Amino acid sequence: MLVWLAAFSLTTLTRDNTSMTHIDLTHCSRRGFVHTLSAATLFPWVSSAHAQDAGGVLKLGQSTALTGPLGDLGQAAVQGAKACFDAVNAKGGVNGRKIELVSQDDGYDAKKALANAEGFIADKDIFALFNCLGTPMVEAMLPKVIESGIPFFAPYTGSLLARPKARNVFNIRASYPDEAEQLVQHLSTIGIKRIGVAYQNNAFGKEVFEGARLAMEKYKVTNSSAVTIENTGADAAAAATKLLADAPEAILMGLAGKPTIDFVKAMRQQRKGMPLYALSVLGAAATLKALGDDAVGIAVSQVVPLPNNTGVAVVRDFQQAWKQSGTALEPSHLALEGYINARVFVEALRRAGAKPTRESFIDATWALKKLDLGGFEINATEPGRSASRFIEMTMVNRQGRFIK
Repeated sequence: MLVWLAAFSLTTLTRDNTSMTHIDLTHCSRRGFVHTLSAATLFPWVSSAHAQDAGGVLKLGQSTALTGPLGDLGQAAVQGAKACFDAVNAKGGVNGRKIELVSQDDGYDAKKALANAEGFIADKDIFALFNCLGTPMVEAMLPKVIESGIPFFAPYTGSLLARPKARNVFNIRASYPDEAEQLVQHLSTIGIKRIGVAYQNNAFGKEVFEGARLAMEKYKVTNSSAVTIENTGADAAAAATKLLADAPEAILMGLAGKPTIDFVKAMRQQRKGMPLYALSVLGAAATLKALGDDAVGIAVSQVVPLPNNTGVAVVRDFQQAWKQSGTALEPSHLALEGYINARVFVEALRRAGAKPTRESFIDATWALKKLDLGGFEINATEPGRSASRFIEMTMVNRQGRFIK
């Protein structure tokens, strides 16, 4: 029996801090066939039979930090999403249409992010905005996004500011207040009665504090104290001293970036054994590297599973796609989140039909009920609410890695 093997080659183009992935079907090769077969395993519903018949490429715009202090977050999320899209494209795309992710660097700057978003919105070839990163950036984009009606899919932030009651804004990850509640519930379960809260003096920190405060009322944790820390981190040591004066049994940190580093180091100097609890934003590789040994033992809530937990089906799929992508980056929670967001996008796009419109796609996203990706469930309810409630506890070990 004669079998014709279709192979592919992966080309990554980078220009002016813009990253694009393009899949091109070329000559036969065993490696190409293996990759294509693997994609069929991950996405059995994708058919390559009519890949060229439908024609066209569906483009997604993404403004994210590819450089700057949070560039490692953006790079990981982008590569995770591309690992998924590449696997789908290798089998002909979704309903015969391939997906191209156009990622533009904003350097974690709100003005640049807004300019990027405005450019994408004005571009008639951009179907949706995907996985844009950062609370200030998302907040700056939202008025234009809501006005335009363009799908705004899976912004990377847990902020309530990114959860307006608008049908074209679709959030996946659990919110920061959800994470704060999970941390308080955990502390209450293990018998902690005195909780200190150190939170950043900005919108993010205040959301975390309010979520923690409501959770402490819910779980009847009555002995608590709180301090704020400025974005510069200059008052971190004084905040640690003040918090310790109230004799907490554990401290919940609503901090991100430099204030996290400054506060943890100050706390380790003043009370080395104090149990510290943080939200998923602490998980940036740069933060862990800067903390070094001071990070050991910190408990961190996560909104996706451990990226090396092969007991979870979606993690196995991710690892397979990640390996095939050939990226030099280490697999991480950030990368897995990007991959999961892409998986959900692909499913919604499939349900939107052979000739998807923005309206049919938005309708399809809100019809995603009890979608199990393999250990990670999506349940869209209503605008303003996250489609995922997944949160699990992890801890930083002596090698600087997360463990359950």
